[in-house]
Amino acid sequence: MRMSSLFTKTSRTEPAGETSKNAKLLIQAGFVHKEMAGVYAYLPLGLRVLENIKQIVREEMNAIGGQEVMLTALQPQELFEKTDRWDDAKVDNWFKTKLKNGTELGLGLTHEEPIVDILQAFVNSYKDLPIYAYQIQTKFRNELRAKSGLLRGREFIMKDMYSFARSQQEHDELYEKAALAYAKVYDRLGLGGITYRTYADGGIFTTRFSDEFQTLSDVGEDTIYVHEGKKIAVNKEIFTDENLAKLGLKREELVEKRGVEVGNIFPLESKYSDALGLYYADETGHQQSIVMGCYGIGISRLMGMIAEHFADDKGIVWPAAVAPANVYLARLGNDADVTKAADKLYNDLTENGVAVLYDDRDERPGEKFADADLMGIPYRVVVSSRTIAENKFEVKARDKSDSQLLDKENLMKLFA
Repeated sequence: MRMSSLFTKTSRTEPAGETSKNAKLLIQAGFVHKEMAGVYAYLPLGLRVLENIKQIVREEMNAIGGQEVMLTALQPQELFEKTDRWDDAKVDNWFKTKLKNGTELGLGLTHEEPIVDILQAFVNSYKDLPIYAYQIQTKFRNELRAKSGLLRGREFIMKDMYSFARSQQEHDELYEKAALAYAKVYDRLGLGGITYRTYADGGIFTTRFSDEFQTLSDVGEDTIYVHEGKKIAVNKEIFTDENLAKLGLKREELVEKRGVEVGNIFPLESKYSDALGLYYADETGHQQSIVMGCYGIGISRLMGMIAEHFADDKGIVWPAAVAPANVYLARLGNDADVTKAADKLYNDLTENGVAVLYDDRDERPGEKFADADLMGIPYRVVVSSRTIAENKFEVKARDKSDSQLLDKENLMKLFA
């Protein structure tokens, strides 16, 4: 990746009409382009961040036995009428369209019905269960107000997973495995220390609680009550003495905070499987209901949350796990020896599996350093006449104020 070849550019001017910090920074750094409220395009560097987040989520879902699929965005009316989720009076955030013949379709906002419909062709016996099926896909929701940049959109990237179990006990085991996998995701993204498993309302599907994963943030829309010792929280919507007693919590142990919901897991009981006629035959041949769960993570919302949280007055500070590159290589000057040394270092790092964004533009050092800070690449490495004279490279971590001079051997070890 050479800066001279990127069609995107950075900007020192805040985008007009954008109020959220995450969107301002991502637009200024050239990571996203705002099409309209709640709808963003991902540019080359932004797409790299998004793909890195996806891969972390994918690895943790695969680790618990998840099978990745890709379901359709276009949804048939009759499928959702069977579960009473087509009527706008009941689900008011559908985007809907029509075929040329007048048939009404929905744009996918969730996929419980479609995955159940698919499994009717494959699940018959107890031997066919349990199942985790998941996808990472664009979702569409006709939000009344899209706001907070990538934190609440009308078009967004989501990982949604669905579990299918033979009994409540088996479902509970699958549910807890997924909850642990979510905790690993947030740890790997650098958000583990400020993200809490949060008990919330189970809605119309279950008398049990659902679970949200809330990341503490001043821009959060949700009020939660945190138990620091147990690393759990309670959403304000269920913050009653009765529910606290069920959870074994005391009001005085909890601290009120603001949070951004970056994931949720939900017991569905057998609402969708029963409504759509998906059953299994047990060992005796008797028909039994299938207990379901659903598990969502907002991929693009996480990108916004990370940009919002890991930032300073100079720009974004990406965690290494999601950054679009490990190294921002800044070549200062166009002298032949400087160009030769910078080109060689770029090739050597790349050949050793280090992702490098090479700033080979004819710009002033201050301009390059400001771009490095704005883009938030974990390390800045400078090649200049001065560093060549000392046979070293100037290295600075994005989250540190001081730089150091390293020889080639120690530089390569830093990124080994």
